[in-house]
Amino acid sequence: MVQPAFDADALISMFESASGRGGAKLREAVEQATLAGLQGRKLTLKNIRNALETVTAAVSQGAQLNVAGVDASHLLDKAVQGMDDALLKAVQANRTALQQFVDRGADLREKHLKKALDDLDQFEATLLGTVKKAAAQAGPLMQPWQQMLEKMQAGGTLSGTSAATTVEQFASQMQAGLRGSRTAGMRAAQALAEGYAAMASGVLVGMLAALQPSAPAASTAKPAAKPAARKR
Repeated sequence: MVQPAFDADALISMFESASGRGGAKLREAVEQATLAGLQGRKLTLKNIRNALETVTAAVSQGAQLNVAGVDASHLLDKAVQGMDDALLKAVQANRTALQQFVDRGADLREKHLKKALDDLDQFEATLLGTVKKAAAQAGPLMQPWQQMLEKMQAGGTLSGTSAATTVEQFASQMQAGLRGSRTAGMRAAQALAEGYAAMASGVLVGMLAALQPSAPAASTAKPAAKPAARKR
């Protein structure tokens, strides 16, 4: 497993000290940790799986040490929701990248882009597999993780639903032959397709940057002069 690209100790500490009322913060922290694990890397299933596994390892460690006695199922439920939120953004980044490739004339039947669609269809399975692996390795948390797995299998995930919709959308475009009139050369289309995963990663980085609150610009203007006192 690769080293986490986020502060694993901070995430462990957060779950260790979490109370029953901090669910929203836990969910957001896991989402940000997962996205941090994906930033700067190609959006491949392997990198997604690595990011999810490093996050679940930190979550498990912190939840086992929880000092407030919060039910582990509650903590893990927020963790799974946070990972799902992060994958939902990754789906959106893929959708944007795919559309850009189509607009530039690339054919989605080309092997690199077809693989991108196939991988996108595996996002939910990748999350389920990660949780299943966490359950097998979590010791005392095996049962709570197993409960999360069963919950996802029964109700699905937001990222899985979004990924399935995206795949269906582009599959319909292929069947309709909307790229039949495209004039991009085969070599140019292949070059675009081979850079797909890196482009999707770049889209994700841009999305995350846009979500960050911008720092207020330092004002260089001189203070306005005080109005003169009115004569009585």
